[in-house]
Amino acid sequence: MNILDQIIEHKHKEVAERKSLYPVKLLEQSIYFATQPVSMTKYIQRDDKTGIIAEFKRKSPSKGIINAHASVERTSIGYMQAGASALSVLTDKQFFGGSNEDLMVARKFNFCPIIRKDFTIDEYQIIEAKSIGADAILLIAAVLDPKQSKEFTTLAHSFGLEVLLEVHNEEELNQNLEVGANMIGVNNRNLKTFEVSIENSKRLAPLIPKDVVKVSESGISSPEAILELKKFGYEGFLMGENFMKHSRPEIAAREFTELLRQQLIVNS
Repeated sequence: MNILDQIIEHKHKEVAERKSLYPVKLLEQSIYFATQPVSMTKYIQRDDKTGIIAEFKRKSPSKGIINAHASVERTSIGYMQAGASALSVLTDKQFFGGSNEDLMVARKFNFCPIIRKDFTIDEYQIIEAKSIGADAILLIAAVLDPKQSKEFTTLAHSFGLEVLLEVHNEEELNQNLEVGANMIGVNNRNLKTFEVSIENSKRLAPLIPKDVVKVSESGISSPEAILELKKFGYEGFLMGENFMKHSRPEIAAREFTELLRQQLIVNS
C-alpha cells in the first residue's frame, strides 16, 4: 500500500467519525454559509498579485516535520502582504499536521481566497469546507473517478466554491476534461517515487483547455521557474515547502516575491 492509499484509507475513517460528531445540519449553522466566497481564479489573474498560492503546512509524508511552530495568523497575513494571490491551508491532521481550525484562523485574518487542501472523498467534506470559510476546494484525480469529480464539482459550485482539480499525468487529465473545474493543477510530484520536476507541468500544459486557469503545483523554488512556467500559460503557482521550511515563512515569501517582481520588470 503506497502513501496515498494509506491516506485515503484513514480519511474514510476520519470522515465517518466527523459525520457523527458534526452532522450536516450543524455545519449549515455556520456564519460562513451566508457569506459569498471570494473568487480564487480572479485573484490569481489580478495584475497586482503574483499568482502564488502560498501554502501553510506543518509536515508532509515525504518530508516529515517541515515547520511545527509557525503561527497561522502571522504566516497567512505575511503571505498576503507579500503579494500572494491566495492561501492554501492543509486541514489533514494525520499526515500533514493541519486542522480545520487552521483554516478558520486564516479566514479570520484574511479577506483573500483560501483553498482547503485536503483529500476530498465525500460530499460531506465539501459542506464542511463551506462551513469553515473556504473559498475553494481541492479534488485529486488520483483518488476519484471522473463521475465523482464531476458530482463533487457541481456540489461545490452550488455553494459558490471554486474547484482546483489536481492531475499528475496525461491519463488523469484526459479523463477529467468534462468535470467543469475552475482550475486544473498539475502536480509536479510523482506520487509513487516522490520525485519532483516542473517538466511535468510543461508537458501537460498544451492539453489543458484554454478557458481553465492553469496551476503548477510542487517543486517551484525560484522566480526563474515561475517565469518559465508563465511561458506555458500557467497563472497559478502553488508553493508551500519552499516557504514553510524557513523559521519565518512569511519573510521567505516576501523575499521571494520581491525577487520575482524584479525579474518580471527585467523581462518585460
